[in-house]
Amino acid sequence: MKADTPDSPTAPLPRAQNVYKDAALKEMRDQLAVDHVGYVRHVLNRTVANLPERIDKENLESAGVLGLVEASRRFDPTQDVDFKTFATPRIRGAILDELRRNSPVPQKMLQMMAKVRQASETLPSPVTAEDIAVFTGMDLEDVEQALATMRFTQFSSWQDSISLHEIANTRSENRPSAKLEAAERRQILIEGIQQLPDRERTVLTLYHFEDLRLREIGEVVDMTESGVCRCLAKAEFNLAQIIKSRYTQMDQYE
Repeated sequence: MKADTPDSPTAPLPRAQNVYKDAALKEMRDQLAVDHVGYVRHVLNRTVANLPERIDKENLESAGVLGLVEASRRFDPTQDVDFKTFATPRIRGAILDELRRNSPVPQKMLQMMAKVRQASETLPSPVTAEDIAVFTGMDLEDVEQALATMRFTQFSSWQDSISLHEIANTRSENRPSAKLEAAERRQILIEGIQQLPDRERTVLTLYHFEDLRLREIGEVVDMTESGVCRCLAKAEFNLAQIIKSRYTQMDQYE
């Protein structure tokens, strides 16, 4: 029997197969975006609280939808990662970018944020909000408010050192070293959370791991939304400092 050749009618058609696969992947990604449109509002409500009336929440939601669409285009279904885990930081980032464009920070707040940032970079880790208040002479409440504002700006560099939801949901590669690294990150995260004060630990856990909104967390811990926002920012900052200190100690022993 004559073997099939690339020009034979019965030979495989890799190009056609690739076109079909690409079309199926695009359809799957489009459907992901459609199925998760309602999730954008959930992320929005968890991300921002007590917005000024002049801020158009619909614009923020529209920006979040664009972040969702971008996430669906970049999502790789072959990786063992849940789509919501992948999409959440991208939706939130798009919302915050839009919020920054429409909500300039007052000069007084910029000055407080600069003081907090300088103190966090000057003092030895782990730095606490109380340490910053003493170092700068600011009221603790002002420090907490600055930390909360910095969650919605580009100034919060310590947020790069932790990504709670993603670390907790990390799917390690098959390499033994990758599994060990992922397990080590999770263990450091767990130990860091355990070192936080009770209320900070509760707020952070409810927000990042139980997926509650700020208002819902406030009902649990008997705080206002703005109070929860400040407490969450403080907890994230303190946790990042603990993790930073832990890695610094590990580097010294290597």
